[in-house]
Amino acid sequence: MKQINRSVLFIAFLLLLGAEENFAQSKSDKKVIKRLKADIEYLASDELEGRRTDSEGERKAADYLEKRYKSEKIGAYKGQYQYPFQFVYGKEIGENTLIRIGNTTTKIEEAFPLPFSASTTAGIASEVLPDVFEQGDIWLISLYTEKGEAEDAHFDYEKVMYDRAKDAKNEGASAVIFYDAYNAKYPPKFNAQSDFEPLDIPIAFVSNPIFERDIKNKEEGVLVEINVAIKKRNRTGTNVAAYIDNNAPYTVVIGAHYDHLGFGEDGSSLAGKTIVRKDGNGVLISLPGNEDLRARIHNGADDNASGTAGLLELASRIKKKKNRKYNYLFVHFSGEELGLLGSKAFVKEMQLDSTRIAYMINMDMIGRLNDSTHALTIGGVGTSPVWGQFIAKAKKEFKVAIDSSGVGPSDHTSFYHAGIPVLFFFTGIHHDYHKPSDDADKINYLGEVRVLNYAQSIIEAMDARPKPLFTPTKQTTVGKVRFKVTLGIMPDYSYQDNGVKVDGVTEGKPAVKAGIKTGDIITQLGEYKIQGMQSYMEALSKFKSGQTVEVTVLRDGQPINLQLTF
Repeated sequence: MKQINRSVLFIAFLLLLGAEENFAQSKSDKKVIKRLKADIEYLASDELEGRRTDSEGERKAADYLEKRYKSEKIGAYKGQYQYPFQFVYGKEIGENTLIRIGNTTTKIEEAFPLPFSASTTAGIASEVLPDVFEQGDIWLISLYTEKGEAEDAHFDYEKVMYDRAKDAKNEGASAVIFYDAYNAKYPPKFNAQSDFEPLDIPIAFVSNPIFERDIKNKEEGVLVEINVAIKKRNRTGTNVAAYIDNNAPYTVVIGAHYDHLGFGEDGSSLAGKTIVRKDGNGVLISLPGNEDLRARIHNGADDNASGTAGLLELASRIKKKKNRKYNYLFVHFSGEELGLLGSKAFVKEMQLDSTRIAYMINMDMIGRLNDSTHALTIGGVGTSPVWGQFIAKAKKEFKVAIDSSGVGPSDHTSFYHAGIPVLFFFTGIHHDYHKPSDDADKINYLGEVRVLNYAQSIIEAMDARPKPLFTPTKQTTVGKVRFKVTLGIMPDYSYQDNGVKVDGVTEGKPAVKAGIKTGDIITQLGEYKIQGMQSYMEALSKFKSGQTVEVTVLRDGQPINLQLTF
C-alpha cells in the first residue's frame, strides 16, 4: 500500500494486533488456505527480493502470475498477460558530466552535480578563490560553516546547498561548487528523488579529499571547469492482466498491486534511517559492515502478496462459477508503492471507457484480519448507491469501518477518477507495515478466506444486477492542514516537466469551479510561476480564502487563463 497520508486514516487499527484464531475451518477453507499459502509464500520469498518495481524480483513475480492464470485456463487480456509501462522517477547524472578542479578530473564518487543543477552543454573555466565572491564568477563555497555541522546526522545539507546556491545565483554567480572542508561524517549524496526545482546555473559538490588536495591553501586560486548533464531517470513497471470474456456489454475490474519495496531503496521503508548504501547515482551497491543484505528484504506478505493471492483465488472462483452477466478483468498493478503508477498507466493506456466498466474492486493488505475484532475497512462505499446494501451483511461477520470516499492510498483511486464505482478492502495496518518483518508466516489465512468469501458474495450478487450508478464523493481529509486555501486537485507526482499536472479534481472545490480539468498542467497561480510541487506549495501559502486569482494551465499544449476563487 502506498505510503501517502495514512496516519489518520489507519490510526484506529494500530492496536488491532494479534489474537487467537477462533474461526472454524471447513475442508473447503483448508483447500483455499493451501492455495493462498503457496502463492503468498512464493511472492513474499527472499528469491523475489521485495518485488520492487523495475527489478528482477518484480519480473519473476509477473511471470509467476502469468503462469498461474494459464494453469487456471483464464485467458490473456487483449492478447497478452504482461503490460509494461514506462515512467520517470527522479533524476540521474548524465554521461557528459565533467567536474575538474585544478588539474584533476574528478570521479563521480568524489564530486557530482546536485539534482537541482542546470544541465549545461558547454564547460565553464575560471580561476576562483574559496569563499571569494565576485559578480559573474564561479563561486566556491564551504558547505559547512563549522565542524559540528559536518558531524550532525540531521544536518539538512541538500536544503542548505539549495538556499545558498539560490542566493549566489541572485548575486550573479554563473556556477556554484560546494566543498567539504571538515571530512563530514555523513557526506552529501546525489538525491535522485530530490523535490527541489532546478536553478538555472550549474551546481556541484566536491568531497573532502578533493578539497584537501586541490583547493586548500591555494592562495593563487583554483582552475575550475564544470559541465553538467542531469537526466530524467526512466524506469519500467509491468502490469499483469487476465480476462474472462463473456461477450457481455460491461466489464468488472478486480485488482490488487503486487509490487513492494525491494530493499527499501525508494525511501518508503519504516525499518530505520539507513536501509542500503547507494553509489552517486542512487544505485544499491552494498550494506555497510557485515550486515546480511537479505535481512533487509521487504517481502511484503500482507502488502500486497495477500491481495495478489486473493485476486488469483477470486479469478479461479469466478471462472468455475461461470458468472455471465459481465466480463471479468483481473489486473495486478505494479508501481503502486511509487504513487499508483501502474493503475494510472493501465487506465490511460488501455483507454478504459467508464461507460463500459461496471465497477472496480481493489484488495490491498487483506491478510492480517484480527481474530478478536474482525476489523475490516471498506472504502469507496459512497461511489455508488448500490454499495450500501452490502454493508449490513458485512457487519454480521466483521467490525466494519466505512470510508465513503472513492479516493484513498491505493489503486482504486485511479478508477474512481475515471468515473467508475469502486470498492476497497483492507484489514488494517500493523507493526510490520513497510518493514522487512512483513512475512508470510504472519498472515491470517483463514481471516483472508473470510474477506474473499465476502468479496465473492458481492460479485455474485452484482452478477444478477444492472450496471451500478456512479456517484462522486468528497475526498477524505487526512494529515495536517498546511495551507489556508486549497485548489482541490490531486497532483500527478510522476510528472517531471515544468508545472503541476492535475491527476484528478474534487467536486465542489475551487479548481472545478474555475474549469480546471484532469490532465491540465498548472503553470501560473496569480503572480507566482509554478515549476513543480515545491513552487506550487509555496504559492498556495500566499493566498487567503475568498481571494480571486488568475490561473494559467496548459491544455493540449495551449495556455488557458482561468479565474479561480479560493
